[in-house]
Amino acid sequence: MPPKTKHRKDTSSHQYDLRDVVIQAGDCVLVQLPSGDITGVKVDSNSTATIKKFGSFHTNELIGQKYGNAYEIQGKRLKVLPPRTLQEVEDTEATNEYINDGEFVQPLTITEIQALKEAGVHATDIIKKQIELHSSYSLKTEYSKEKYKKRKEVKYFRTFITIPPTLNNVCEYWFLKDQARIRDIRVDTLSQLLNLANVKPGGRYIVVDDASGLVVSAMLERMGGEGRIITIHDSESPPPYPVMTNMNFSPETISILSSLNWATADEEYTPILPPTEVETTDAKSERQKSRLNKRKAMTNHLFSTRKELFDGEFDGLILATQYDPYSIIEKYAQYLGGSANLVVHSPYPQILADLQTKLRNYPEWLSPSLTESWLRRYQVLPGRTHPLMNMSGSGGYLLHVIRVYDDPEASYTKLYRHRNKKTKADAGDSSTPVIEGSSTLSTPVVSLDEGSYHNEMQMTEDVKLSTTM
Repeated sequence: MPPKTKHRKDTSSHQYDLRDVVIQAGDCVLVQLPSGDITGVKVDSNSTATIKKFGSFHTNELIGQKYGNAYEIQGKRLKVLPPRTLQEVEDTEATNEYINDGEFVQPLTITEIQALKEAGVHATDIIKKQIELHSSYSLKTEYSKEKYKKRKEVKYFRTFITIPPTLNNVCEYWFLKDQARIRDIRVDTLSQLLNLANVKPGGRYIVVDDASGLVVSAMLERMGGEGRIITIHDSESPPPYPVMTNMNFSPETISILSSLNWATADEEYTPILPPTEVETTDAKSERQKSRLNKRKAMTNHLFSTRKELFDGEFDGLILATQYDPYSIIEKYAQYLGGSANLVVHSPYPQILADLQTKLRNYPEWLSPSLTESWLRRYQVLPGRTHPLMNMSGSGGYLLHVIRVYDDPEASYTKLYRHRNKKTKADAGDSSTPVIEGSSTLSTPVVSLDEGSYHNEMQMTEDVKLSTTM
């Protein structure tokens, strides 16, 4: 590899590593609130960002900072908070048996709390005052006291933590925000999809992604700017893929991605494109020339992408779509190479079960398997480790199958060797077996359809019977 190419790839890798370490201008930053909810903030230079119910702050204070820091909004400024450590909770003999959470347990009214906030009293002091005036606080167990403090912090603290734009965090954010937009793809299901499809740097894949770009984003992160991805969609212009916005990919990482719609991905379709040349060259202005050059570049890119698709030999076909997967497979399976992986995701098992039944009738699809991933989350705290009470029921279903070449000669060679070996072993010598009432075995024409395969296996059994009689 030439030194220049190697240097370019090292630079791209350096930029890729910094993506989830340092906040840069133009990034879309995910922030975690005290309640555990996650929201997105656009960080532009010399601008202001707003978090609902928390207030606004200048985004310049986040640029150049590392992910994972905790901040408190004070006016329009941000104060960096030191990291908090988990405190060991000592169990006591106290119980919640005699606690009466009535109307007068907490004498501090909402009006008084609002007056304290307007006077500039810090949230920590407000919580401390509430604890002092709480008539039943001393009767609570240590675990109940921690829960009480946590609820008050969620209510009054104006703090947040910046989260790195990793695939796990972005997938979690979208699954909690609107899982229907990502077709119920949970993070564990997404990891299984990447593993079954054998997504790797340098691979070439065809993708149909109706999950807001979650699948494409996962593949781009794993491939790191090496390889090729061609997506097929149903819009005239390239799809926006909102999930990719949260990933903050560099241009080098996205450069391997191209898209075609259903029409331009058809070999029989001839694209109707606007002209890229004007006969009267004197009438061209600089603006018109720029527009024509851009149009010509888009046209060339379209035709080169079509040619690349029709040349085939792709390493995998990955579907996460609302359309019938079998019709898509019928059309684009011809562009897959040998031992290519087909992975289909669906929120509904019956769709993939029907697809599995259909693919079993074709010998080019090897061992179609239908799986469902299972995930249980735990709260891990000192003395309070247990499964969470609310968890998602399913992250969808995956069908995986490997495409092999339909090679009759290779199939016959394997079948004939198996038959010849069995007949020789049963005959007890190395002579050519002779079928009773016929001449020496000749070379038959073998077809790979299921009926012919069973006929050949039946011939093998007939040979075995005749040689042992």
